[in-house]
Amino acid sequence: MRLRREDPRVVGSFRLHRRIGAGGMGVVYLGSDRRGQRVALKVIRPELAEDPEFRSRFAREVSAASRIRGGCTARLVAADLEAERPWFATQYVPGPSLYDKVGEEGPLPAADVASIGAALAEGLLSVHEAGVVHRDLKPSNILLSPKGPRIIDFGIAWATGASTLTHVGTAVGSPGFLAPEQVRGAPVTPATDIFALGATLAYAATADSPFGQGSSEVMLYRVVHEEPDLSQVPDSLAPLVHACLAKEPEDRPSTAQLHERLSEIHAREARGLDSVRGQVRPPRPAQDGDARTGGRRAGGPGTGPGAARRGTGQAGAGRGPQRDTGGRTPAGNAQRTPARTPARTPARTPARSAPRTPAGTGSRTPVPRRPGPDRRLLRQRIVVFVTVTLLSALAITAVQGCQGGNRSMGPGPGAPAHPPAAGASQTDGGRAGG
Repeated sequence: MRLRREDPRVVGSFRLHRRIGAGGMGVVYLGSDRRGQRVALKVIRPELAEDPEFRSRFAREVSAASRIRGGCTARLVAADLEAERPWFATQYVPGPSLYDKVGEEGPLPAADVASIGAALAEGLLSVHEAGVVHRDLKPSNILLSPKGPRIIDFGIAWATGASTLTHVGTAVGSPGFLAPEQVRGAPVTPATDIFALGATLAYAATADSPFGQGSSEVMLYRVVHEEPDLSQVPDSLAPLVHACLAKEPEDRPSTAQLHERLSEIHAREARGLDSVRGQVRPPRPAQDGDARTGGRRAGGPGTGPGAARRGTGQAGAGRGPQRDTGGRTPAGNAQRTPARTPARTPARTPARSAPRTPAGTGSRTPVPRRPGPDRRLLRQRIVVFVTVTLLSALAITAVQGCQGGNRSMGPGPGAPAHPPAAGASQTDGGRAGG
């Protein structure tokens, strides 16, 4: 958003470029220093700047926020508590807020919600170790940067004092994310932020507050007296979110426990779906096949030798109840198989049907391993047959070739003399007649 006419152009050593947003405590601007470092600079509203008590509490909170260390928070860069309108600048975090992302894309997957929650719990751990309670954790105060979620807006909710009401009697922050002790005006503790984080996770998973919608008074009443609606929260997250939204602070998990449990949920959701699919889905086709075998081949029109073989194999691979059904089905067909099969496959049927008939009673191993040796034996027989045939053909050809050669060469030295004798008589006769 562009700067308005009433907006300052320079605050401290930072030049303001545009508005980022505005809230009940002040306006946030995008600024930069002389080195080009970008910051998110918040200027307090004039009416709050005139309250000495507010200034004192705001100074204590800024001092505490400067001690916070950790990658899940926006680092405090500079602040001026003595200015006419106090301001402070934090590291600018690029990226949409969790509120905007869910509003545009809808509920996030359980794995993403758990990942964001684990990072936020780690950030709150650093905040609480510094002696600070955020008190205004909500989706709009969580920025989703490329390096992970970041918590912003420290000091404003704390600066309102121990009470959750402003001077004009309105609740500070979003009513759907305030803890019951804030509504009652009781002292806040780190468990207050745990309640807000639980409501934030429910919003990320459902795109709605766990206490619904309504006026501020209605929402505050529900927070204190009614149970949250977590029916749309994924089952893996619902128990933990419900524990975070406990009415009593002592019943909520600690920040460290929340971080540990959310990390475990994220790990399961990230890798558990693929492993569960790999373990659950393969048996289902086998069960369906067994059911079809028992239903169709036991009494259906497809009963026959082939059906008996397939039914027997599937029954051996099935589970207990289905194996019993499959075992009975091939048994009845096995009695009919020898009468029908020999006419079609006289050589192979006894070798296959005999070992497979007991498979329905519990013998599983022979079924998938029988076809291997049969095929190899068949190939060996074919090779032997072809080899013998070729050798025989070669031998016959060699013998025929030898006989044909002898005939073409004529009689040898030891051949009978009848033909030459006849020729000789004719020659002698010719000479005599001549």
